[in-house]
Amino acid sequence: MTSQRLTGYAAKNAYPFLCIHAAPTTRAWNEGSISYLSLKRSPVSFKLDEDLAYDPLFQRHLGRVLRELVRFRPDVIHITGLNDVSIVGAYLAWKLQLPLVGSWHTNIHEFAASRLETILGFLPRSAVSKIADFAQQKIMYGSIQYYRMPKVILAPNQELIDALHNGTGRVARLMTRGVDTEKFSPEKRNVDDGIFRLGFVGRLRAEKNVRLLVDLEKDLIEKGETNFKFLIIGEGSEREHLEKNLKNAEFTGFLSGEALSEAYANMDVFVFPSETDAFGNVAQEAHASGVPAIVTDQGGPKFIVKHGETGFVAKDLNDFSRYTRLLMSEPETLQAMKAASRSSAMSRSWDSVFESVYDAYHEAVAISEALAVMKEREGIA
Repeated sequence: MTSQRLTGYAAKNAYPFLCIHAAPTTRAWNEGSISYLSLKRSPVSFKLDEDLAYDPLFQRHLGRVLRELVRFRPDVIHITGLNDVSIVGAYLAWKLQLPLVGSWHTNIHEFAASRLETILGFLPRSAVSKIADFAQQKIMYGSIQYYRMPKVILAPNQELIDALHNGTGRVARLMTRGVDTEKFSPEKRNVDDGIFRLGFVGRLRAEKNVRLLVDLEKDLIEKGETNFKFLIIGEGSEREHLEKNLKNAEFTGFLSGEALSEAYANMDVFVFPSETDAFGNVAQEAHASGVPAIVTDQGGPKFIVKHGETGFVAKDLNDFSRYTRLLMSEPETLQAMKAASRSSAMSRSWDSVFESVYDAYHEAVAISEALAVMKEREGIA
Protein backbone atom coordinates (compact mmCIF):
# COMPACT_ATOMS: atom_id res chain seq x y z
CA MET A 1 0.00 0.00 0.00
CA THR A 2 2.78 2.42 0.93
CA SER A 3 4.63 1.70 -2.32
CA GLN A 4 1.46 2.33 -4.33
CA ARG A 5 0.98 5.60 -2.49
CA LEU A 6 4.58 6.60 -3.26
CA THR A 7 4.05 5.88 -6.94
CA GLY A 8 0.86 7.95 -6.84
CA TYR A 9 2.73 10.84 -5.24
CA ALA A 10 5.35 10.75 -8.01
CA ALA A 11 2.61 10.68 -10.66
CA LYS A 12 0.75 13.62 -9.09
CA ASN A 13 3.93 15.68 -9.17
CA ALA A 14 4.99 14.44 -12.64
CA TYR A 15 8.25 13.03 -11.23
CA PRO A 16 9.93 10.42 -13.49
CA PHE A 17 9.57 7.16 -11.58
CA LEU A 18 10.26 3.53 -12.51
CA CYS A 19 8.31 0.99 -10.46
CA ILE A 20 9.55 -2.63 -10.69
CA HIS A 21 7.50 -5.27 -8.91
CA ALA A 22 6.39 -8.90 -9.00
CA ALA A 23 3.05 -9.75 -10.62
CA PRO A 24 1.17 -12.64 -12.28
CA THR A 25 2.51 -11.58 -15.71
CA THR A 26 5.66 -9.96 -17.10
CA ARG A 27 5.05 -6.72 -18.98
CA ALA A 28 6.17 -3.09 -19.24
CA TRP A 29 4.00 -0.01 -19.70
CA ASN A 30 3.84 3.72 -19.03
CA GLU A 31 1.26 5.95 -17.36
CA GLY A 32 2.23 9.61 -17.51
CA SER A 33 5.57 10.10 -15.76
CA ILE A 34 5.50 6.57 -14.32
CA SER A 35 7.14 3.58 -16.00
CA TYR A 36 6.12 0.13 -14.79
CA LEU A 37 7.83 -3.24 -15.15
CA SER A 38 6.03 -6.21 -13.66
CA LEU A 39 7.87 -9.52 -13.44
CA LYS A 40 6.33 -12.96 -13.10
CA ARG A 41 7.51 -15.24 -10.32
CA SER A 42 8.50 -18.81 -11.21
CA PRO A 43 6.60 -22.02 -10.31
CA VAL A 44 9.09 -22.69 -7.49
CA SER A 45 7.96 -19.57 -5.61
CA PHE A 46 6.71 -20.26 -2.11
CA LYS A 47 4.06 -18.41 -0.20
CA LEU A 48 5.04 -16.23 2.75
CA ASP A 49 1.55 -14.88 3.34
CA GLU A 50 -1.85 -14.61 1.68
CA ASP A 51 -0.60 -11.92 -0.72
CA LEU A 52 3.18 -12.33 -0.50
CA ALA A 53 5.62 -14.84 -2.01
CA TYR A 54 9.34 -15.36 -2.54
CA ASP A 55 10.92 -16.63 -5.76
CA PRO A 56 14.45 -18.10 -5.34
CA LEU A 57 14.81 -17.90 -9.13
CA PHE A 58 13.78 -14.27 -9.43
CA GLN A 59 17.30 -13.25 -10.47
CA ARG A 60 16.61 -14.75 -13.89
CA HIS A 61 15.04 -11.31 -14.55
CA LEU A 62 18.36 -9.49 -14.02
CA GLY A 63 18.96 -8.85 -17.72
CA ARG A 64 15.46 -7.47 -18.25
CA VAL A 65 15.71 -5.19 -15.23
CA LEU A 66 19.20 -4.01 -16.22
CA ARG A 67 18.00 -3.02 -19.70
CA GLU A 68 15.10 -1.12 -18.18
CA LEU A 69 17.38 0.73 -15.76
CA VAL A 70 19.82 1.67 -18.53
CA ARG A 71 16.89 3.00 -20.55
CA PHE A 72 15.40 4.91 -17.62
CA ARG A 73 18.72 6.25 -16.24
CA PRO A 74 17.73 6.60 -12.55
CA ASP A 75 19.52 8.90 -10.12
CA VAL A 76 18.79 6.63 -7.17
CA ILE A 77 17.35 3.17 -6.51
CA HIS A 78 14.92 2.51 -3.63
CA ILE A 79 14.44 -1.01 -2.27
CA THR A 80 11.62 -1.85 0.12
CA GLY A 81 12.92 -4.66 2.26
CA LEU A 82 14.58 -8.04 2.16
CA ASN A 83 12.70 -9.73 -0.68
CA ASP A 84 13.30 -11.21 -4.14
CA VAL A 85 12.63 -7.96 -6.03
CA SER A 86 14.76 -5.82 -3.73
CA ILE A 87 17.71 -8.23 -3.90
CA VAL A 88 17.76 -7.68 -7.68
CA GLY A 89 17.54 -3.92 -7.13
CA ALA A 90 20.38 -3.89 -4.59
CA TYR A 91 22.66 -5.92 -6.87
CA LEU A 92 22.04 -3.70 -9.88
CA ALA A 93 22.52 -0.53 -7.82
CA TRP A 94 25.97 -1.89 -6.94
CA LYS A 95 26.70 -2.95 -10.53
CA LEU A 96 25.68 0.44 -11.94
CA GLN A 97 27.25 2.37 -9.03
CA LEU A 98 23.97 4.08 -8.22
CA PRO A 99 23.02 5.47 -4.76
CA LEU A 100 20.77 3.06 -2.88
CA VAL A 101 18.00 3.92 -0.39
CA GLY A 102 16.42 1.15 1.65
CA SER A 103 13.18 1.34 3.60
CA TRP A 104 12.18 -1.03 6.40
CA HIS A 105 8.55 -2.12 6.23
CA THR A 106 8.26 -5.45 8.05
CA ASN A 107 9.74 -6.86 11.26
CA ILE A 108 10.54 -10.19 9.63
CA HIS A 109 12.69 -11.29 12.57
CA GLU A 110 9.73 -11.04 14.94
CA PHE A 111 7.32 -12.55 12.40
CA ALA A 112 9.58 -15.60 12.02
CA ALA A 113 9.91 -16.04 15.78
CA SER A 114 6.12 -15.87 16.28
CA ARG A 115 5.47 -18.43 13.57
CA LEU A 116 8.13 -20.76 14.96
CA GLU A 117 6.45 -20.61 18.37
CA THR A 118 3.18 -21.68 16.77
CA ILE A 119 4.71 -24.42 14.61
CA LEU A 120 6.74 -25.85 17.52
CA GLY A 121 3.93 -25.59 20.03
CA PHE A 122 4.16 -29.33 20.75
CA LEU A 123 7.60 -28.85 22.34
CA PRO A 124 8.27 -27.69 25.92
CA ARG A 125 7.75 -23.95 26.28
CA SER A 126 11.32 -23.30 27.42
CA ALA A 127 12.75 -25.05 24.34
CA VAL A 128 10.43 -23.20 21.98
CA SER A 129 11.39 -19.84 23.50
CA LYS A 130 15.09 -20.58 23.07
CA ILE A 131 14.65 -21.62 19.43
CA ALA A 132 12.45 -18.62 18.63
CA ASP A 133 14.81 -16.18 20.36
CA PHE A 134 17.80 -17.64 18.51
CA ALA A 135 16.01 -17.37 15.16
CA GLN A 136 14.92 -13.80 15.90
CA GLN A 137 18.46 -12.73 16.77
CA LYS A 138 20.01 -14.36 13.70
CA ILE A 139 17.41 -12.99 11.29
CA MET A 140 17.80 -9.51 12.75
CA TYR A 141 21.57 -9.81 12.38
CA GLY A 142 21.17 -10.87 8.75
CA SER A 143 18.76 -7.99 8.11
CA ILE A 144 21.24 -5.50 9.57
CA GLN A 145 23.93 -6.82 7.21
CA TYR A 146 21.55 -6.42 4.28
CA TYR A 147 20.81 -2.82 5.23
CA ARG A 148 24.50 -1.95 5.18
CA MET A 149 24.14 -1.63 1.39
CA PRO A 150 21.91 1.49 1.23
CA LYS A 151 23.44 4.94 1.74
CA VAL A 152 20.28 6.05 3.57
CA ILE A 153 17.82 3.88 5.49
CA LEU A 154 14.18 4.78 6.13
CA ALA A 155 12.33 3.26 9.10
CA PRO A 156 8.84 3.79 10.55
CA ASN A 157 9.68 4.34 14.23
CA GLN A 158 12.52 5.61 16.42
CA GLU A 159 13.39 2.21 17.88
CA LEU A 160 14.09 0.82 14.42
CA ILE A 161 15.92 3.98 13.36
CA ASP A 162 18.28 3.59 16.32
CA ALA A 163 18.77 -0.15 15.76
CA LEU A 164 19.50 0.24 12.06
CA HIS A 165 21.78 3.24 12.49
CA ASN A 166 23.77 1.61 15.28
CA GLY A 167 23.96 -1.72 13.46
CA THR A 168 24.90 -0.43 10.01
CA GLY A 169 26.60 2.91 10.63
CA ARG A 170 24.39 4.33 7.88
CA VAL A 171 22.22 7.43 7.95
CA ALA A 172 18.74 6.46 9.18
CA ARG A 173 15.69 8.68 8.79
CA LEU A 174 12.05 8.49 9.84
CA MET A 175 9.51 7.39 7.25
CA THR A 176 6.10 7.27 8.88
CA ARG A 177 2.84 6.48 7.09
CA GLY A 178 0.04 8.77 6.06
CA VAL A 179 -3.67 8.05 6.08
CA ASP A 180 -6.53 8.88 3.71
CA THR A 181 -8.96 10.82 5.90
CA GLU A 182 -11.59 10.92 3.15
CA LYS A 183 -11.59 7.18 2.58
CA PHE A 184 -11.53 6.48 6.33
CA SER A 185 -14.06 8.67 8.10
CA PRO A 186 -16.59 8.39 10.96
CA GLU A 187 -19.21 9.51 8.44
CA LYS A 188 -19.05 6.01 6.92
CA ARG A 189 -20.69 4.48 10.03
CA ASN A 190 -23.99 2.79 9.18
CA VAL A 191 -24.92 0.85 12.35
CA ASP A 192 -26.79 2.14 15.40
CA ASP A 193 -28.01 -0.97 17.21
CA GLY A 194 -26.45 -0.27 20.61
CA ILE A 195 -23.99 -3.15 20.36
CA PHE A 196 -20.43 -2.27 21.36
CA ARG A 197 -18.09 -3.42 18.57
CA LEU A 198 -14.47 -4.37 19.16
CA GLY A 199 -12.63 -4.34 15.85
CA PHE A 200 -9.51 -5.96 14.44
CA VAL A 201 -8.06 -5.52 10.94
CA GLY A 202 -5.04 -7.45 9.71
CA ARG A 203 -3.62 -10.85 8.88
CA LEU A 204 -4.98 -13.57 11.14
CA ARG A 205 -1.54 -14.94 11.86
CA ALA A 206 0.48 -15.94 14.91
CA GLU A 207 2.69 -12.87 14.70
CA LYS A 208 -0.37 -10.65 15.11
CA ASN A 209 -1.00 -12.24 18.54
CA VAL A 210 -4.69 -12.61 17.63
CA ARG A 211 -5.36 -15.37 20.17
CA LEU A 212 -5.33 -12.64 22.80
CA LEU A 213 -8.75 -11.66 21.40
CA VAL A 214 -10.14 -14.98 22.65
CA ASP A 215 -8.68 -14.37 26.10
CA LEU A 216 -10.05 -10.83 26.07
CA GLU A 217 -13.56 -12.04 25.29
CA LYS A 218 -13.41 -14.60 28.11
CA ASP A 219 -12.25 -11.96 30.57
CA LEU A 220 -14.93 -9.47 29.52
CA ILE A 221 -17.64 -12.12 29.95
CA GLU A 222 -16.26 -13.11 33.34
CA LYS A 223 -16.40 -9.44 34.36
CA GLY A 224 -20.11 -9.33 33.43
CA GLU A 225 -19.95 -7.67 29.99
CA THR A 226 -22.42 -9.08 27.46
CA ASN A 227 -23.51 -6.38 25.02
CA PHE A 228 -20.52 -6.53 22.68
CA LYS A 229 -19.22 -8.35 19.64
CA PHE A 230 -15.95 -8.65 17.74
CA LEU A 231 -15.67 -7.50 14.14
CA ILE A 232 -12.72 -9.41 12.64
CA ILE A 233 -11.47 -8.29 9.22
CA GLY A 234 -8.77 -10.33 7.51
CA GLU A 235 -7.70 -13.84 6.59
CA GLY A 236 -5.02 -16.22 7.78
CA SER A 237 -4.17 -19.50 9.43
CA GLU A 238 -5.52 -18.38 12.83
CA ARG A 239 -9.05 -17.78 11.54
CA GLU A 240 -10.15 -21.34 12.31
CA HIS A 241 -8.98 -21.03 15.91
CA LEU A 242 -10.74 -17.70 16.35
CA GLU A 243 -13.99 -18.92 14.79
CA LYS A 244 -13.96 -21.94 17.08
CA ASN A 245 -13.22 -20.04 20.29
CA LEU A 246 -14.84 -16.60 19.99
CA LYS A 247 -18.44 -16.80 21.12
CA ASN A 248 -19.66 -13.55 19.60
CA ALA A 249 -17.75 -12.45 16.51
CA GLU A 250 -18.37 -11.54 12.89
CA PHE A 251 -15.71 -12.59 10.37
CA THR A 252 -15.71 -10.69 7.10
CA GLY A 253 -12.53 -11.99 5.46
CA PHE A 254 -10.51 -9.49 3.46
CA LEU A 255 -12.24 -6.19 2.80
CA SER A 256 -11.24 -3.22 0.67
CA GLY A 257 -12.71 -0.01 -0.66
CA GLU A 258 -15.99 1.25 0.73
CA ALA A 259 -16.70 -2.01 2.60
CA LEU A 260 -13.46 -1.61 4.59
CA SER A 261 -14.19 2.06 5.30
CA GLU A 262 -17.64 1.21 6.64
CA ALA A 263 -16.29 -1.64 8.76
CA TYR A 264 -13.76 0.63 10.46
CA ALA A 265 -16.38 3.31 11.10
CA ASN A 266 -18.75 0.74 12.61
CA MET A 267 -16.22 -0.13 15.32
CA ASP A 268 -16.32 1.49 18.75
CA VAL A 269 -12.81 0.46 19.78
CA PHE A 270 -9.98 -0.95 17.69
CA VAL A 271 -8.14 -3.75 19.48
CA PHE A 272 -4.71 -4.51 18.02
CA PRO A 273 -2.67 -7.02 20.08
CA SER A 274 0.21 -7.39 17.58
CA GLU A 275 3.69 -7.11 19.10
CA THR A 276 5.58 -7.32 15.79
CA ASP A 277 4.33 -4.46 13.62
CA ALA A 278 6.97 -1.98 12.51
CA PHE A 279 4.34 0.74 12.19
CA GLY A 280 0.75 -0.47 12.37
CA ASN A 281 -1.07 1.62 9.78
CA VAL A 282 -4.35 -0.07 10.69
CA ALA A 283 -4.34 1.83 14.00
CA GLN A 284 -3.99 5.05 12.06
CA GLU A 285 -6.85 4.06 9.73
CA ALA A 286 -8.98 3.36 12.80
CA HIS A 287 -8.15 6.81 14.16
CA ALA A 288 -9.16 8.41 10.86
CA SER A 289 -12.46 6.57 11.20
CA GLY A 290 -12.97 8.14 14.62
CA VAL A 291 -12.12 4.95 16.50
CA PRO A 292 -9.72 4.92 19.49
CA ALA A 293 -7.21 2.04 19.55
CA ILE A 294 -5.86 -0.21 22.25
CA VAL A 295 -2.42 -1.53 21.27
CA THR A 296 0.48 -3.33 22.93
CA ASP A 297 3.61 -1.69 24.31
CA GLN A 298 5.70 -3.60 21.75
CA GLY A 299 6.44 -2.47 18.19
CA GLY A 300 5.38 0.55 16.17
CA PRO A 301 1.68 1.07 17.02
CA LYS A 302 2.53 2.45 20.45
CA PHE A 303 4.06 5.45 18.68
CA ILE A 304 0.75 6.14 16.92
CA VAL A 305 -1.57 5.99 19.94
CA LYS A 306 -1.51 8.86 22.42
CA HIS A 307 -2.13 7.03 25.68
CA GLY A 308 -5.24 8.31 27.40
CA GLU A 309 -6.16 10.59 24.46
CA THR A 310 -6.61 8.54 21.29
CA GLY A 311 -6.61 5.15 22.99
CA PHE A 312 -4.42 3.15 25.31
CA VAL A 313 -1.09 1.31 25.27
CA ALA A 314 -1.54 -2.00 27.07
CA LYS A 315 1.14 -4.12 28.73
CA ASP A 316 -0.87 -7.34 29.02
CA LEU A 317 -4.31 -8.96 28.86
CA ASN A 318 -5.38 -7.29 32.11
CA ASP A 319 -4.69 -3.88 30.56
CA PHE A 320 -6.57 -4.75 27.37
CA SER A 321 -9.58 -5.83 29.43
CA ARG A 322 -9.41 -2.87 31.83
CA TYR A 323 -9.18 -0.25 29.09
CA THR A 324 -11.91 -1.91 27.02
CA ARG A 325 -14.29 -2.01 29.99
CA LEU A 326 -13.51 1.62 30.79
CA LEU A 327 -14.58 2.70 27.30
CA MET A 328 -17.63 0.45 27.39
CA SER A 329 -18.78 1.96 30.69
CA GLU A 330 -17.91 5.63 30.09
CA PRO A 331 -19.66 6.93 26.93
CA GLU A 332 -18.37 10.47 27.45
CA THR A 333 -14.75 9.28 27.61
CA LEU A 334 -15.31 7.16 24.51
CA GLN A 335 -16.76 10.09 22.57
CA ALA A 336 -13.89 12.35 23.59
CA MET A 337 -11.38 9.75 22.41
CA LYS A 338 -13.24 9.28 19.14
CA ALA A 339 -12.97 13.01 18.44
CA ALA A 340 -9.30 13.10 19.46
CA SER A 341 -8.52 10.09 17.26
CA ARG A 342 -10.04 11.73 14.22
CA SER A 343 -8.22 14.99 14.94
CA SER A 344 -4.89 13.16 15.27
CA ALA A 345 -5.34 11.41 11.92
CA MET A 346 -6.20 14.67 10.16
CA SER A 347 -2.66 15.94 10.84
CA ARG A 348 -0.95 13.03 9.02
CA SER A 349 -0.78 13.51 5.26
CA TRP A 350 0.85 11.22 2.73
CA ASP A 351 2.37 14.21 0.91
CA SER A 352 4.47 15.17 3.93
CA VAL A 353 5.63 11.54 4.27
CA PHE A 354 6.81 11.35 0.68
CA GLU A 355 8.41 14.78 0.72
CA SER A 356 10.73 13.34 3.39
CA VAL A 357 11.34 10.26 1.19
CA TYR A 358 12.48 12.51 -1.66
CA ASP A 359 14.70 14.35 0.81
CA ALA A 360 16.29 10.97 1.55
CA TYR A 361 16.85 10.40 -2.18
CA HIS A 362 18.70 13.71 -2.46
CA GLU A 363 20.70 12.89 0.67
CA ALA A 364 21.76 9.50 -0.74
CA VAL A 365 22.91 11.15 -3.98
CA ALA A 366 24.86 13.78 -2.03
CA ILE A 367 26.57 11.11 0.10
CA SER A 368 27.53 9.13 -3.01
CA GLU A 369 28.93 12.20 -4.72
CA ALA A 370 30.94 13.14 -1.63
CA LEU A 371 32.37 9.60 -1.41
CA ALA A 372 33.30 9.70 -5.11
CA VAL A 373 35.18 13.00 -4.63
CA MET A 374 36.96 11.56 -1.58
CA LYS A 375 38.07 8.46 -3.50
CA GLU A 376 39.26 10.61 -6.38
CA ARG A 377 41.36 12.76 -4.04
CA GLU A 378 42.82 9.67 -2.38
CA GLY A 379 43.73 8.34 -5.84
CA ILE A 380 45.50 11.58 -6.75
CA ALA A 381 47.34 11.64 -3.45
